[in-house]
Amino acid sequence: MLQRKYSLTKKYSVLFLSICTAAILGACTPKHPKLEEIETKGTQPAVTASTSGPSQNNGDSDKKSSKDIPTAETPDPIPAPDSKTPAAPAEETPDLAARFGEHCIAGQTFEVDLSEYGGKVYFVPFSPSEGQGFHMQIIQDDKVLTDIPGYVPDKLSGEPFTSLDAVSFYDVNFDGNTDIMLIETYGSTSFAAVYYGFDADAEDYERNFTIQEQLSDNITQQVPPLSVSQIRILLSGGKRNGEFSDYKEAYRAVARLWKLAESDDDILCSLIYVDEDDIPELAVGLNGYYTSLYTYSGGKVYTIMDHWSYGVMGNAGYEYSPRKNSIRNTNTDYAGAILYTTYLSVTPSHSLDTIAQIVFYNFDDVNKNGIPDEDEMGSMGMYGVSYLNGVEATNEQCAAYDAGGYEFIGGTMSLEALMSSLD
Repeated sequence: MLQRKYSLTKKYSVLFLSICTAAILGACTPKHPKLEEIETKGTQPAVTASTSGPSQNNGDSDKKSSKDIPTAETPDPIPAPDSKTPAAPAEETPDLAARFGEHCIAGQTFEVDLSEYGGKVYFVPFSPSEGQGFHMQIIQDDKVLTDIPGYVPDKLSGEPFTSLDAVSFYDVNFDGNTDIMLIETYGSTSFAAVYYGFDADAEDYERNFTIQEQLSDNITQQVPPLSVSQIRILLSGGKRNGEFSDYKEAYRAVARLWKLAESDDDILCSLIYVDEDDIPELAVGLNGYYTSLYTYSGGKVYTIMDHWSYGVMGNAGYEYSPRKNSIRNTNTDYAGAILYTTYLSVTPSHSLDTIAQIVFYNFDDVNKNGIPDEDEMGSMGMYGVSYLNGVEATNEQCAAYDAGGYEFIGGTMSLEALMSSLD
């Protein structure tokens, strides 16, 4: 079976842990234009905004979108309190405190459009309280849709929470989903915390936000002093997705993110030509384990495959037929008794569409239950029948989907070599 999302597959576990409380202002809302990305600094009143997310990706027809506009910041943000300065009392924003509770950090509470949900939701952070550490909730119509545990780096374990200094919502990893970036302070030490957002998918995983520990720690180390704008410069040269001048600049940003987010030194990548145009696709992954595939169009990076795993459970991996827009995956079950061959192609909206799935039964499935029963094992290798999209088909009908000349989608050069080749 095809893997849809790396942090949501059975191979990856969802991690969470983080912190917060902040000084709070009155409930008057500053005048901002409609926002796709929000950056807040220090303590600010709640504002209404829309964020960059799945297709907030201009042109993704299968996901809702908003248009990219500059990050908003208050002209003179109030400094976050240091460890010796108590946060302002919640009574200064009685409307939010009454609605979400006295531990709601009202100055960093926002009504936003997140790609993972339909309609506006509230992002509500909560300061630590008895029996409960810092955490966040996504709330809509007074119903908690998602609870997001906080994250504290190991080296700050035991330090007191000081402040939530900045919040930003945008698509950090180019997958079309809105991510959450925080800057927090424990004791006198500030750090970044990046949560990747995941939409519900065909495997019935819940919408969630997953802390990216290595990415967060590397950002913290490489961006002194911390600010969302400086983090954006580190990740993508300050460019928003949709503003890249060409595929080279865009793929350098992808490679830079991989270097910050992945710990394995064996990550490899390749430039390949999946479809008919002259812009290559970028394959990145750990050969034998998982692969990701990106394409570029009109200043924007699109994620076609996001850490799709293979090499276990009969999944042999992914191949492509150069410039023919055909990707093939083969997968076996029951020790080769059933062979699945899936053909996919890149759509005009820069996603993968399943063109055909062929299921070959290498045994006589007498009772038609789709699995080899004990009394059917004797027919293994002696019998064969193919089903094309659920309908029995001839070899010729199945072969019509094979574009020929398939090559394995895998890496051949390091991220450093890729970045040098794109200069």
